[in-house]
Amino acid sequence: ILDAKLAALGYSPLVTTTVGNTPAAVGNRIAALVLTRGRADNSHEEIDHASFPGTYPDVNPALVVAMPFNPTVLVPTRYQPLALSYFVDQNGIVVPGGFPAKVAPFWGFVTPFGLQPGDMDSARPGVYLNPPAPPVLNGIGDAAWRAGHEGVLRVSSMLTPDDGVVIDISPRAMGNSTLGTNDGSGRALNPATGQPYAANLVKRGDWSRCLAEFWADGPNSTTPPGHWNELANVVSDHPTFVRRIGGKGPVLSDLEWDLKMYVALNGAMHDAAITAWGIKGFYDTMRPIGAIRAMAQRGQCSDSALPSFSSDGLHLAPGAVEIITAATTAHGQRHQDLAGYEGQIAALTWPGAPANPASTYSGVVWTLAGNWVSYQRPTFVTPPFPGYVSGHSTFSRAGAETLVRMTGSEFFPGGMGVFTCTQNQFLVFEDGPSQTFQFQWATYYDAADQSGQSRIYGGIHPDFDDLPARVLGAQVAVKAHTRALALFQPIVVPPCIADIDADGQVAAQDLALLLGAWGTNDAAADIVVSGIVDGQDLAAILSSWGTCPTGQ
Repeated sequence: ILDAKLAALGYSPLVTTTVGNTPAAVGNRIAALVLTRGRADNSHEEIDHASFPGTYPDVNPALVVAMPFNPTVLVPTRYQPLALSYFVDQNGIVVPGGFPAKVAPFWGFVTPFGLQPGDMDSARPGVYLNPPAPPVLNGIGDAAWRAGHEGVLRVSSMLTPDDGVVIDISPRAMGNSTLGTNDGSGRALNPATGQPYAANLVKRGDWSRCLAEFWADGPNSTTPPGHWNELANVVSDHPTFVRRIGGKGPVLSDLEWDLKMYVALNGAMHDAAITAWGIKGFYDTMRPIGAIRAMAQRGQCSDSALPSFSSDGLHLAPGAVEIITAATTAHGQRHQDLAGYEGQIAALTWPGAPANPASTYSGVVWTLAGNWVSYQRPTFVTPPFPGYVSGHSTFSRAGAETLVRMTGSEFFPGGMGVFTCTQNQFLVFEDGPSQTFQFQWATYYDAADQSGQSRIYGGIHPDFDDLPARVLGAQVAVKAHTRALALFQPIVVPPCIADIDADGQVAAQDLALLLGAWGTNDAAADIVVSGIVDGQDLAAILSSWGTCPTGQ
């Protein structure tokens, strides 16, 4: 792609020289420096950024997505790879396949941008900024672990436009949450216009499905860091936006603003990746698909007098998570399609992508809970790396915080950012939304919070992966912004005061001039500014002999 672009612009991609000051030579020198740094930043570039063999092994065998439940899980709280294909061998044994290696669990050791060595926890290698430990099933945080994964199961019942539920997704009803929470209930006025925000009523199922898709940023996308670069571009191109760093000081040219915005933003994105993946690598936690199926296999934990009781099962919730019975599987009843599974657990949920996604959608149906799938492409299902903490949430809050600090305001230009989801054109693996609507965010923070929430609706993260990551993202951005501002300061090169004749070097001619002014107050020869040309000035000449500071 880059070669084609060069050729289209009339340049040859075969020019590899680094000598001289032609644009190509300067670009090649920059590239050489970046490549050299990349080979020494602990990113394992020499093996295509893979883990070294034998490090970060999986403790759980793969979960075969196409088969029910999770019979192979050994430790329900630890990461489990997914097998997107399988075959049964001649002995009747299921052989999983189609799952990639765990992505970059070592990334916490990559050289950061603004993070400092003291920010890493000495007791938790690769872990920056002192995050809390994740909750553990039957351990510390047991209730939070169960509630988090069951919360994902619960919201998957909302992924339909047919339930009659309509919600207000305007800034007057959503957003304005405290960092690390979902406690916001919107805000009354648009600060740019002074007028109240108008209601924006949308089918909940359209909003939740498009929310998951808009922020998905999975394979073949710009990814979450790229998404925040795109949002930064929208902000920079807004007709009312004024390019001042922090909203103060001189107005910058388009080029200077873009350069500094990208440095600050992508420095923060770089450190967000290091922070999130360092924690992922250290804690190696389970994703919802493995946890929900494992709990469903065990049964229900609500009532020991009912069938399929297990302390490690799912909580029952009438209308959402229920025991399958002979009565409920009778013809015309809600579980009629689950006949044969009496005594097992059913969930009202999205059942997976339809056979013809271009023109149909799945809605939600009563499904064997052991077959639960995330709201994702069937060729993806869940990212191939541990859950805690959410990368999306870390990236997004870091991006939002950087935009706030670079622009000087937490609000989008005009007091509202928007994105249109077009009817039956936006969703990818099923048809939808059923109506055209707009996402609306008052602030960058509101957008970032919805990015974190999207991973719950998408079935990728429980809330305990999301909320702490938002706090980490904010902390990352502060440190990255401080580093960026330091880089933006003018480079001050001290004058070469011993170069009396200003020819770029300290040599015999300078010594001759100094000796000719000996004992006088000649300003040019009085190098140390003592009021007289003497031995101190001679010492300054000799100590600088043959050199001048870089740039002089």
